[in-house]
Amino acid sequence: PDPDGRVEVGYAVDPAFRRRGYARAALAALLDRARDDPAIMTVRAAVAPDNLPSLALIRRFGFSEVGEQWDEDDGPETLFERPARPG
Repeated sequence: PDPDGRVEVGYAVDPAFRRRGYARAALAALLDRARDDPAIMTVRAAVAPDNLPSLALIRRFGFSEVGEQWDEDDGPETLFERPARPG
């Protein structure tokens, strides 16, 4: 985590294996890991604004939009965050 207790998660699924729950399982495992680390307070995800499946997935996991950034490799990204230990 950074000095504020924030980590960024990321995931990718080979196109031949999409729509089978792999991204959901990967994100769930990453969030479980973040929850169990007392140094992590906030989890961040950066998603391309046109990546509708990923946007839907992180919203399902309780992420809220917090801003935007420009990634040199991927272009514009929307930033989302959620507490490592919600509620």
